[in-house]
Amino acid sequence: MSEVPDVATAWCGLLERRPGMRGATHDSLPAVVEAAHAEPLLRSLYPFPTHGTLRFLRSAPPSLEPGQDDLPSISYGGPPYKVYASGYADLLGEVATPAEAAALVVRHLPGNVVAESGESHGETLRSG
Repeated sequence: MSEVPDVATAWCGLLERRPGMRGATHDSLPAVVEAAHAEPLLRSLYPFPTHGTLRFLRSAPPSLEPGQDDLPSISYGGPPYKVYASGYADLLGEVATPAEAAALVVRHLPGNVVAESGESHGETLRSG
């Protein structure tokens, strides 16, 4: 499946479950996509469903440079929903709902993602 060229188009395709989009046939993905899209910080990242997870990339594929794929991901086969550090290095937590999983990802985003997004989240972002 070909990748879409930008963040907004990727989110739109996933939210609408467009045929041919990555993950379009997985019934457990839409709830996770909707919850992640509700988080402004995550909405600013490229959503990339692959191998049962919703990953978040700093830029659209295939132009990934080193450090662009270093963000947490959500395993969408839940509940429970598991949130992993980049590369499955660590299990950051298991939660009951997609919204809790999205919030857990936000709490574990590096500070430079917050700065790049221009979003102000005060209490939403906590050190993990």
